[in-house]
Amino acid sequence: MRLRGRPVILIGTGEMAAAKRRLLERAGAVVVGEDAQAALAIVVDDEGAVARLKARGVLVNAVDRPDLCDFTLPAIVERGDVIVAVGTGGVSAGLAAALRQRIEAWLPADLGALARALHAARERIRARYPDGGERRRAIGAALAPGGVLDPLAGDGDVEGWLAGAEAAPARLAVFAITSPDPDQLTLAAARALAQADRVYHAPGIAAAILDRARADAVRIAGSPPAELPPGIIVHLEDRR
Repeated sequence: MRLRGRPVILIGTGEMAAAKRRLLERAGAVVVGEDAQAALAIVVDDEGAVARLKARGVLVNAVDRPDLCDFTLPAIVERGDVIVAVGTGGVSAGLAAALRQRIEAWLPADLGALARALHAARERIRARYPDGGERRRAIGAALAPGGVLDPLAGDGDVEGWLAGAEAAPARLAVFAITSPDPDQLTLAAARALAQADRVYHAPGIAAAILDRARADAVRIAGSPPAELPPGIIVHLEDRR
């Protein structure tokens, strides 16, 4: 939610309330008291205020009380316009913070510059790849590990990529599934599923495995056809 210039109610005192105030001010919010008109509120140790605000239709974050929260605040990593959020639904802020610290070490400091360059080139990218599916695949291939725009490699030459961009051919990746546990997927299989346009699979493949594919990927029980459709195709064979 964009908070710049918008009022947010903050109720509470002490170190936790001060930390929430800093977070809100960093986002550009206008911190106000309980009687002000606002859509959101953060409340520290005051269940009575939580009840009063909810009765007014205000959405409330009750610090360390996930059962009372209408929304939660994830731990965030910022690189300019790139923001990575790690949330646990309020169950464990400590776990979210620990994961954020790990991610901080992975992301290059100039990642925001790559985002801005892609944004500036969006019309040229659209012109080069007028078909939405082809455009998504081309961008995905460029940003993939080892791709010309690999965001973790720190070399975001968008202009050079566009100058040499070519239509991506259909690609088929076949993986043998030996366990219903998605954590047993190889790194290659997990990456392929995350990029796939279509996932062909044996009937017995576990739903937890199929859930690792992109949310909008087509899932088809059976084998891929001899003439492949365009895009990234993954075939999961049952080898259990």
